[in-house]
Amino acid sequence: MLATIAVLVSAADTYVVVLALPDILTGVGVGLDQLQQATPIVGGFLLGYTATLPLLGRLADLRGRLPVLVGCLLLFALGSLLTATAVELGPAVLGRGLQGIGAGGLVPATLALVADRWPPERRAVPLGVVGAVQEAGAVLGPLAGAAVLAVTDWRGIFWLNLVLGVALAVALRVTGPRRPGRDVVGTVLAVLAATALALQLGEPDVLATDVTLGLGWVPLAGPAWTTPLVLVTVLAGAGVLVRSATAAHPVLPLRGLPALAREVDLVGAVLVVLALGALVWAFAAADPATQVVAHGPVLLPLAALAAVGFVLHERRTAQPLVPLADLRRVGAWGALVVNLLVGVALVAALVDVPLFARATTETDQLGAALVLVELLVAVPVGAVAGGWACRVVAPRWVAAVGMGLAAAAFVAMAGWEATALDSWTSTAALLGAGLGFGLAVAPVSAVLLAVTPQRVHGSASALVVVARTIGMLVGLSLLTAIALRRFTAAVGEIPSPLVSCPTSPADCAVYERATDAAVLTQLHTVFAGAAVAAALAAVAAAVLLRVRR
Repeated sequence: MLATIAVLVSAADTYVVVLALPDILTGVGVGLDQLQQATPIVGGFLLGYTATLPLLGRLADLRGRLPVLVGCLLLFALGSLLTATAVELGPAVLGRGLQGIGAGGLVPATLALVADRWPPERRAVPLGVVGAVQEAGAVLGPLAGAAVLAVTDWRGIFWLNLVLGVALAVALRVTGPRRPGRDVVGTVLAVLAATALALQLGEPDVLATDVTLGLGWVPLAGPAWTTPLVLVTVLAGAGVLVRSATAAHPVLPLRGLPALAREVDLVGAVLVVLALGALVWAFAAADPATQVVAHGPVLLPLAALAAVGFVLHERRTAQPLVPLADLRRVGAWGALVVNLLVGVALVAALVDVPLFARATTETDQLGAALVLVELLVAVPVGAVAGGWACRVVAPRWVAAVGMGLAAAAFVAMAGWEATALDSWTSTAALLGAGLGFGLAVAPVSAVLLAVTPQRVHGSASALVVVARTIGMLVGLSLLTAIALRRFTAAVGEIPSPLVSCPTSPADCAVYERATDAAVLTQLHTVFAGAAVAAALAAVAAAVLLRVRR
């Protein structure tokens, strides 16, 4: 239950920044006329989320699901602290990157935990619940962000994340299996160091401006890092390290790090982080209006070389980071293929449904987001329904029906006229797409976990998340590039308004209608591409998601 709530918090954080991004940029000294500098804030989270997933999944297999969950929550909380207190772009990017790493590790660890506690024939429903909670973050994130922004500034979002991350980490630790002989002294020193660091970075006015308490922020010897709070942080942190090296049951298991480093395959970890990081940044930093990938001549060859080196290394090492041998069954790699295609189709809905609303109605950004909510609210419902359906129907057919439904919905969207959102049929299409995406969530995870051994469930769950994320990145760039070409071609056939509009209002009206039609052509192209991706996902699910009884 607590792990599922942690997934919800991290999923909501993925979307909560959407509303607050302009305020965040202003708060860290970036003007609204420099929105291109928002890329590191968004891309930093995505980079941390995706690139370290295989490593965190492997850690969950080697050291258990609970320690990884607690560690990721604390890392998420630290990233929230750095972001909440950032006054420059660098600390904000670092904080978002740490948040991404922490949030990314929660999903595979939770999926593996479900697989540990439920047998294959009963785990589809809880997997559907986890998937539903993760997808619900897309709905609750913007709403939570709007609620926080209504009472405070953007920093309040990350202070709330900090509190939730620490509270969930403590709750998981307290309710988890008890270890004998906990190091009480080390725990107290760790809490003291964390509290002093939070106060130093946060510098709350009510305390910092007090005549007596404010002395904690006054440097003792000139440099800013000599404040009493910094010194307490350093001394308490040093105490934690000493206790961790000497205590029988330390707070930080430092003595086990050499053995863990040998088990976790550090060379493989570096190669996979390099490959995924280069690939993610190439697509995340691209400007869809002018390019498919950013820095393609550098990043794409780097990603390819790192990926080849990774595969060669994994085949030779005795303890591979990614269990390639355990993914040879059709159901295992088939689940990755299906989720990759699901990501391609899903990103089209997330990006272009609000764009369609803005282009065809007079609604604002909030109104466009509410149109997308009609799709998003159906995804958690479909996820739970898909988990239940897997108990009576083969998972491959559940996923195939779901993605077939999504494909049909996108075909309908590809034919939307400018007044489509005024009809109930648009709501039906959006609900159908959301329900279809949801139906595919549990079957993909259930098949992957059923055909792989328990010792690699963490790594396998990480790969299925990576596949969907990469699908979304690639799909966004490719579909947008193709759609923009069609838009450019359509606009090129329209006579210039500088010639017709000043002399003929009727011709000017024709120009405006032609421009609107070109925009619709662009959006229809994206929806048609999403329909193809969803249909391929349906076929792949029916053919590949097989589980031998």
